Amino acid sequence: MKIVDVKIGKIKIPLKRPFKTALRTVYFAEDIIVKLITQSGLIGFGSAAPTFAITGDSLDSISSCILNELKPKIIGLELTNIESIMSKLHASIVNNTSALSAIDMAIYDLYAQSLNLPLYKLFGGYRNLVFTSVTISANPPDVMVADALVALEDGFSDLKLKLGVDPIYDIDRVKAVRAAVGNLIKISVDANQAWGAKESVRMINKLEHLGLNIEFVEQPVKAKHIEDLLFVTQNVTTDILADESVFSPYDAFQICKQKAADLINIKLAKAGGFYQATKILNLAESAGIECLMGCMLESQVAVTAAAHFAAAKKSIVRCDLDPPALLAENPVIGGVSLDGNVLTLNETAGLGIKDIIGVQYL
Repeated sequence: MKIVDVKIGKIKIPLKRPFKTALRTVYFAEDIIVKLITQSGLIGFGSAAPTFAITGDSLDSISSCILNELKPKIIGLELTNIESIMSKLHASIVNNTSALSAIDMAIYDLYAQSLNLPLYKLFGGYRNLVFTSVTISANPPDVMVADALVALEDGFSDLKLKLGVDPIYDIDRVKAVRAAVGNLIKISVDANQAWGAKESVRMINKLEHLGLNIEFVEQPVKAKHIEDLLFVTQNVTTDILADESVFSPYDAFQICKQKAADLINIKLAKAGGFYQATKILNLAESAGIECLMGCMLESQVAVTAAAHFAAAKKSIVRCDLDPPALLAENPVIGGVSLDGNVLTLNETAGLGIKDIIGVQYL
């Protein structure tokens, strides 16, 4: 099965409400869509979302990388030796993880189709559904309470609260939401690198002292400050989740070696796709560190890919794959389906995506 063409397009999907974190505020999800076409007629899909504040990638940089660097390398490839293809592809370019991820997931989509397997079975087939949390944007406490109550009505029982915008009010935000939703609902918090090391310890200790029952705190300090992450992990009881600190297997190795975090957040867009994400997961599992499967604010193409990987692997114990609940519309035909907090995979070969409405391909 030979790849004979690579096409890219763009989609822009409005959100139900603005998505606010310590790093950015956005009103739309924008994706580059990749479509790989084979000689036999099979089509593989991938996507990438620009996230300047995290990956450093833009729509233009993703498009340029795919068209000018990656496309020439995969035209004419025979998809019979996935290890050879992926090792060469990932060695051919540094950074640009969003573009790599889009191509990587489209190739694996085709590879699974060639074997007539849904992708989650190709990767391990542990289960065919996963439960996801939903993100509550950083807003004044009363707005976050209202959003949390809507999430509960929609069937979610696991809330991730975005903090770090005006950190002086972060404790009030968590207190207000916990009081509104009760003690049976899971709550985690994500500071998106907004706190310093000592500030993080003070904040988390206060959350613990108040008995707010926080599942974990995600990336409280700057991504590259592993020593600060270690300091926080060693000085609080609450679990610490490394997100922006882990892009590559090497990053994961450093976290595992130093025991700088209790959990690792795997995102395909950070890792550059399934190939490197598998290495990160294997490292973490060997070190006894459990993983969460996350995503960017992106379309159902990438969310479907992430859900397949999460469902395939036993050691991915949590998921934060909520864009289907945040987007005002879904142009993707096929893929994962969301019912309440449950993402269910179909048994169609590959990602199970049939088409994407409204995409104009180059």
